[in-house]
Amino acid sequence: MRRPAALAKVDEQIRRLLDLSHPDPHSVLGMHPDGDGVVVRTFRPDAEQVTVLPDFGGRVPAVHRRGGVFEARLNNRHDLFGYLIEVRYPGGAIFTLRDPYSFPPTLGELDSHLAAEGRHERLWERLGAHPAHHRGTYGTSFAVWAPTARSVSVVGDFNSWDGRLHPMRALGSTGIWELFVPEVGPGTRYKFEVRPGSGGARLLKADPLAFRTEAPPQTASVVHDLGRYQWRDAKFLEQRAAKDPLRKPISIYEAHIGSWRRVVEEGDRALSWAEAGAQLADYVVEMGFTHVELLPVAEHPFGGSWGYQVTGYFAPTARHGHPDDFRALIDALHARGIGVILDWVPAHFPTDPHALARFDGTALYEHEDPRQGSHPDWGTLVFNYGRNEVRNFLLASALFWLEEYHADGLRVDAVASMLYRDYSRKPGEWVPNKYGGRENEEAIALLKEVNERVRDLHPGALMIAEESTAFPKVTARARDGGLGFHFKWSLGWMHDTLDYFASDPVFRRWRHSALTFGLMYIFSENFLLPLSHDEVVHGKGSLLSRMSGDDWQKFANLRALYGWMWAHPGKKLLFMGGEIAQRAEWNHDRSLDWHLLQAPAHAGVQRLVRDLNRAYRDEPALFELDGDPAGFQWVQVESADVNVLAFLRRSGERHVAAIANLSPVPRHGYRLGLPRAGEYREVLNTDAAEYGGSGVGNSGSVQAEPVAHDGQPASAVLTLPPLGVVWLAPA
Repeated sequence: MRRPAALAKVDEQIRRLLDLSHPDPHSVLGMHPDGDGVVVRTFRPDAEQVTVLPDFGGRVPAVHRRGGVFEARLNNRHDLFGYLIEVRYPGGAIFTLRDPYSFPPTLGELDSHLAAEGRHERLWERLGAHPAHHRGTYGTSFAVWAPTARSVSVVGDFNSWDGRLHPMRALGSTGIWELFVPEVGPGTRYKFEVRPGSGGARLLKADPLAFRTEAPPQTASVVHDLGRYQWRDAKFLEQRAAKDPLRKPISIYEAHIGSWRRVVEEGDRALSWAEAGAQLADYVVEMGFTHVELLPVAEHPFGGSWGYQVTGYFAPTARHGHPDDFRALIDALHARGIGVILDWVPAHFPTDPHALARFDGTALYEHEDPRQGSHPDWGTLVFNYGRNEVRNFLLASALFWLEEYHADGLRVDAVASMLYRDYSRKPGEWVPNKYGGRENEEAIALLKEVNERVRDLHPGALMIAEESTAFPKVTARARDGGLGFHFKWSLGWMHDTLDYFASDPVFRRWRHSALTFGLMYIFSENFLLPLSHDEVVHGKGSLLSRMSGDDWQKFANLRALYGWMWAHPGKKLLFMGGEIAQRAEWNHDRSLDWHLLQAPAHAGVQRLVRDLNRAYRDEPALFELDGDPAGFQWVQVESADVNVLAFLRRSGERHVAAIANLSPVPRHGYRLGLPRAGEYREVLNTDAAEYGGSGVGNSGSVQAEPVAHDGQPASAVLTLPPLGVVWLAPA
């Protein structure tokens, strides 16, 4: 006969359970061999009666042992069997449930080992909340990393948010807590109730790996089944994988779903994911863009952050609807041949108490030392990139959006703030690395790892860096000493170019180098030219308002800016509203001013952007050699006195000449060197009447003569429109 469990030992286990300090509640709750039988214990505080209902039949009353712990003994039973718990509360309410403590862990040893070492690339498949059948019972498996917690409970709609009812078990030394809760399924709200190991008040935390959330300002996580959506974009992804993005046209429309268009008929609300999918796909296809880039879609509490203060790194914001509706948005864009790039924010996270900040009562995801863990500009926290589990969390987040949401790339925000320990810090406010330098080696290692794994696992997906310094080899492969990004935003080009177009033409002869200097470094990286949301906020005004001159000149300058940009080496990005010459600065709480298109000048700019995109996509010379000096040649670079610049874009035997006259007067009889004699067609003229211009041009074509000029074997006599850009290509 087996010896019954020592009462004193069991009482001590129950005491720890009642104190909510037991790391392994399964060792005392559930079914356990005991003497010549088995004992079933359950913790149901506030119950007045508990009965065990074995699957083989019968009813076994449980005895209240202490503090809400009930115990039922079945003698002469040596096998473990399934059972239900019937709980009766004062007033007569009766609930029957499958005991969560009758199930083994849902995480295996390999999962726990990989997570602890920071090598679980598909971490989202194990941590978080996963509806599943476990040992023949449907429910949800919950798992969370909280290594210094005294105990963790899962709370939610299924247990009246009572942390006493579902304490979780710690899985060895991994810091992971786990519990399978039967009969809990998709749509259930939940959080983790964390009791810090150092004592203090309990912490009610949203799931760091939640796939779905409540709509802000509510903060609960919501159980979601990732496996239900049926994708229809296999052909698109196959074609994407076969392309070399460096040699393809990339023209990106950057958009914020909450303010792109709004439904004014229903109280001025934002579009849902489903509504945006159809409308955005139609619009972007019509406008000729190749990609959409969405400002951060991951869940965030404060709409005024535009999504850049993330609390849910695995959940699309609930502001616009269900996660599967966001998948449908991407599917809709893919069906029309449009790629989708998502902003991803691994540089920092907010201090909101329901989220990652001091998750288990300690600086878990962030650094304890504010010189490393606090961001002085944004009032946010900096990830501890040197911690294996944190690095794993961020790597998994990046891969998650590409794998589960079929994103075609990630634009990584604020890379410069990750690269340097002294970023935006004064002397004494930062900690040097182990070599005494300012580089954040742990963050650099993370970026390299993310970029290389994306390349390995998701061919054709793009990794794009918003990086504002001269850090070397941002777009070189990690194996060659680089960071491994595909593209880097050319913020220097953006600043110089906007400064030039904001200057009065009278003074542009002294600003000439603002347009030429970028060609000194344009081939050192694979660059993307951004006119992004950052350029139309914080009092900067809209792009149109930033142009020099009266209203006519502002429109002409804006059209010339776009003509210059689309011809210039580098992929393209334009923030929404720029294509309609939005007059007002961007406001994330209101729609773009679509009514402006009723005015010919605004409609003309939109028509120009559409035609620029189409001409760009149709002409390989404008994109195939973006990162190669062989794809570019100056024709006139020193004509500062007349504000004229001209260059060639080349690819193989093809070429396009781009000529900019950035003075407000037309120039007739202007000779320009060209690579060969013969007819050249005027591919594009930003001053054309259909774009709102004055209509000055070359009647659609020019004839190049075998007269050498500008170092070229031929030349043509042109009419250059005022504040205009003309593209010429051999007929």
